[in-house]
Amino acid sequence: MKQLMTGNEAVARGAYEAGLTFASAYPGTPSTEILENMVKYKDDLYCEWAPNEKVAIEAAIGASIAGARSMAAMKHVGVNVAADPLFTFAYTGVTGGFVLVSADDPGMHSSQNEQDNRNYATAARLLMLEPSNSQEAKDFMKLGLELSERFDTPVLLRMTTRVCHSKSLVELNDREEKEIVKYKKNIAKFVATPANGKVMRKNLIDRIKNMEAYSNTCEINKVEYNDTKVGVISSGVAYQYAREVFGDNTSYLKLGMTFPMPMDKIKEFASKVDKLYVVEEMDPYIENHLRMAGIDCIGKEIIPEMDELNTDIVRKAVFGTDAETIKSDMEAVVRPPSLCAGCPHRGFFYTLSKKKNVMITGDIGCYTLGSAPPLSAIDTCICMGGSISAGHGASKVFEREGIDTKVVSVIGDSTFFHTGINSLMDVVYNKGCNVSVILDNRITGMTGHQENPGTGFTLMGEEAAEVNIELLCQAIGMKKENIYVVNPLNLKETSDALDEALEKDEATVIIAKWPCILKKFTDQDKKDFDLSPKKCEIDQDKCTKCKLCMKTGCPAIQFGESIKIDAASCTGCGVCMQVCPFDAIKEV
Repeated sequence: MKQLMTGNEAVARGAYEAGLTFASAYPGTPSTEILENMVKYKDDLYCEWAPNEKVAIEAAIGASIAGARSMAAMKHVGVNVAADPLFTFAYTGVTGGFVLVSADDPGMHSSQNEQDNRNYATAARLLMLEPSNSQEAKDFMKLGLELSERFDTPVLLRMTTRVCHSKSLVELNDREEKEIVKYKKNIAKFVATPANGKVMRKNLIDRIKNMEAYSNTCEINKVEYNDTKVGVISSGVAYQYAREVFGDNTSYLKLGMTFPMPMDKIKEFASKVDKLYVVEEMDPYIENHLRMAGIDCIGKEIIPEMDELNTDIVRKAVFGTDAETIKSDMEAVVRPPSLCAGCPHRGFFYTLSKKKNVMITGDIGCYTLGSAPPLSAIDTCICMGGSISAGHGASKVFEREGIDTKVVSVIGDSTFFHTGINSLMDVVYNKGCNVSVILDNRITGMTGHQENPGTGFTLMGEEAAEVNIELLCQAIGMKKENIYVVNPLNLKETSDALDEALEKDEATVIIAKWPCILKKFTDQDKKDFDLSPKKCEIDQDKCTKCKLCMKTGCPAIQFGESIKIDAASCTGCGVCMQVCPFDAIKEV
């Protein structure tokens, strides 16, 4: 049977068919749907959301050592968080097969950078597979688990946004149960002390030699000989673009396994073509391997080194021609991203934007949109969990230099659990005085409402212990009187808490607690918050068109001949009603 699947769905299906036992991940676009689709198979395997990517991979490593086939999934920047255990696991090797799925994001569609994680395979010495469509995503997931056990190595399955989210036909097979390997204590293999590590390092070199021999003969590194005047070497989705642009009169070497690189096969292919192109997204990863081997090729001197490729870009780069398209006089309509109507973060950021002499360090989440006009209430965004740490450093500098600037650090609930707790610990321990604001919207918002330790539910829908953020802050040393819990949609309450916190010369925490407006409300949400349906409308007789309400950035407020509130978009959060100085907005 065949089914239309995204690459992410196909990865989950491949893991299921391969007899996987354990899967862990932290949600992050474009990888999120892998674990979400694992839930379909929860009768046959276990899956979970971890607080961060390092925890996810460590849990999966433990499952592998215990004898089970396991996997971890994350977006490209998540591998940075997971790198510590990953590099050592390449030394120790596996018991049950292990695959790490890295979902890279060329073009930064939903990321703060577009790093090329193929470089991790070289740096950590991991066998790496690169699927170019959904069928290969499923097949390579299964193959990865097999090769992991065959070569005693973790395997990196490198996906990209286009492969993750595009759909193609996938042939489905039944699950093949994989018996758990009986656990045996093996200190020499799994205890990475320096003495053991030297032996592991030698074994790793030998494994790489064996993997390279396989890479030169395996079917997923395949040659398609046509006219040999031009040859193309490519991998992943870039192969699909090259195939469409160069056509059937070109010869191709499609690489499915790209570490270790099949250099013998590459040299043979290069010797048989007159002109050789390398088509790949982002870094000159394949190209560099060729040049180190003395193979002449055309690559990044014409193919862009940044942003996502497509057929138009490749065609223009190689042939200097544009594809024929339908001409239109209409300019593309672009809707800049903004906080949703009714978003609880809007009230907080509007209030914060009014405070003077404040530096605002931000974090990764939908609340990062608080940096956009008209709110413009975030000054930095570096990485997950970085807001509180960066705020601490900035605050210490201002304090030492006598600069009259306070620091407010903004972080979401899921991001706080991810890496913000350690950062807040640093602030308390080192007697910092920045104001740490935890925007608790009761869910992991930006990636599509995944559960986290503060939601009371697991990925598999089971009720779970819910972390009490207020008590957690106290447990790491924050004074109870320096913790404020506010409704961010109540502007006065929020403003008063900010003013009080900013006046103090020691660490404070504000927990802005209100559910995401798009969330499927739980019974507990309905009990704790007034979520009854509401709408706001403008009394045109009272409205002076001062546009103060528009400075909230709410997409439900529209300006034309008059200022109106779109009834279909409005959720009745009441922020605009509190902002209006003329009492022209009322709840209906």
